[in-house]
Amino acid sequence: MNEPILIIPLWADLTAVALGGIQGALFAAGFRGQRRLDFLGVAIIGIMVGMGGGLIRDLLLNVTPVTLHSNWYLLTATAASLVGMLLAGPLSRANGVIVGLDALVIALFGAFGTSKALTLGLPLVPAVFIGACAAVGGGVLRDVLVGLPVAIMHVGSLYAVAAGAGCLVLAVAHLLGTPMVASAVIGIVVTAVIRVLAVVFDVSLPEQRMLHRRKVAVETTAIPIVKPED
Repeated sequence: MNEPILIIPLWADLTAVALGGIQGALFAAGFRGQRRLDFLGVAIIGIMVGMGGGLIRDLLLNVTPVTLHSNWYLLTATAASLVGMLLAGPLSRANGVIVGLDALVIALFGAFGTSKALTLGLPLVPAVFIGACAAVGGGVLRDVLVGLPVAIMHVGSLYAVAAGAGCLVLAVAHLLGTPMVASAVIGIVVTAVIRVLAVVFDVSLPEQRMLHRRKVAVETTAIPIVKPED
């Protein structure tokens, strides 16, 4: 029985790796004080962000990691990290560019992860899960390496939610008969738009303790209050 043909072209995968490397290097180059990193540290962060999503995707799919079977992935991630270092100064105040680049990176990795999972025959839900993990995987590795709280675990602009929404739209569109390439484009646009709008309008999921507070407020309204008589 022949294995399914994977549809991710090399140039597209390398584009995601390059953008991830640039984004990771821009992030790492922004540290100041005791947390500042040298050239090697910035390069390592850029490489992990660029390659992390693909590694996590392939490990979850139990297939050979393509990033380790071609020279181009590591070379591209390294070169992109160097470019990110050079751009760190000019782009230090260009928050819009950095936000847009971050949104595009998670959108690409999410779309590639989901499409690869669907091509290998996985059902919709696992395929969306793998795509979301691939989308946020580089960011998780980045935060762990620099000793920061993992971004997707804390209150902030929609990150994993944007990736999951785009991956879900991609998977549903494909199952409805849309060609994979068109489905991937739709998923990328949905993820990027949700992520950018979440940052622009400061939209985030509610804190867990807010649910507790609301429950306590509802329960306490049922407690009779006995007022002392005059």
